[in-house]
Amino acid sequence: MQLIVTPRPVHTRHPFRIARGESREFPTVTVTLRDTDGVTGIGEAAPSRFYDETTETVCSALESWRDLLARTDGWSIEAIERAIGVGEARDTAAKAAVSAALHDLAGKRLGVPLWRLWGLEPTVRTHSSFTIAIAPDDAVLAERVREAVAAGYPLLKVKLGSPRDREILAVVRRAAPDVRLRVDANAAWTADDAIAMLPALEAAGVEALEQPCARDDIAGLRRVTARASLPVIADESCRLANDVPRLVGAVDGINIKLAKCGGLREAMRLIAVARAHDLRVMCGCMIESSLGITAAAHLASLLDDADLDGAALLADDPFVGATIDRGVIAVPTGAGLGVVLRDASTGRTVEVAQS
Repeated sequence: MQLIVTPRPVHTRHPFRIARGESREFPTVTVTLRDTDGVTGIGEAAPSRFYDETTETVCSALESWRDLLARTDGWSIEAIERAIGVGEARDTAAKAAVSAALHDLAGKRLGVPLWRLWGLEPTVRTHSSFTIAIAPDDAVLAERVREAVAAGYPLLKVKLGSPRDREILAVVRRAAPDVRLRVDANAAWTADDAIAMLPALEAAGVEALEQPCARDDIAGLRRVTARASLPVIADESCRLANDVPRLVGAVDGINIKLAKCGGLREAMRLIAVARAHDLRVMCGCMIESSLGITAAAHLASLLDDADLDGAALLADDPFVGATIDRGVIAVPTGAGLGVVLRDASTGRTVEVAQS
């Protein structure tokens, strides 16, 4: 297979701030695999510095796999994943891009969407939350909440982890008294901080708390979960399928992201292990385009919860794929991932990503 690597940074409509920092530009890398029969598959890497990945590390990893991909048949997904180390916590965004491209390739060859290849049901109504990032002041925060409500999102995920967490929660509730709320501290609290916040979260009707403690503080997560009346979900603490067993009893569920686990097959393993331990399953995302979001959206019918709004936050999404209408995720019916590239100059779509 021929490998084509295209760095493609994307930009959010508003500055996106969480507990770890703020940015408006986010790196993505498009991976194109063209097999000897001319069929092309595409996937996306959305690297995060939190997991020690950048555009440069993604491109370096992909380059190191170029010879392997050149001499391997595109059907050999399992063999390729073993060779590039899927299931190991390194270069996972790059691996996720290769995984998506291989699955896109397989679906296109068979003429079926990925969800059908897996025997899944795309008509299950899975709702995505819409993320409300930390804002510079209350007026901006309230306006962003009103924008999300006006767009029809019934479920908001509010980023916390600042000195003003209680005030942020109060502003959001005033701006949207009837909307469903989840919150995400992005590992910024101690267990004591989280426990102290629980009464405010519960009084505001928050229905889930994501990653309150540092990713390695499993004992802290266990303490928070024991005190909370709302579900506690592990994100940064759960990267791969082999992370799940240590979280049993410490949290109520896990949040899967393709960019942190290494792709679609590892995501399926995460779902299977989580279900075996009676944990809730959520799928989230980085800030990424519709290419990355759509790959994850094919899992939608297997989820309890979804947070797949990464592309909805963008000002310049280069792809067209899965959509979210009033919070409901709709997966494409086209072959493979069902994603097409948008021509930046005309706004029209083209069949595949170009080099």
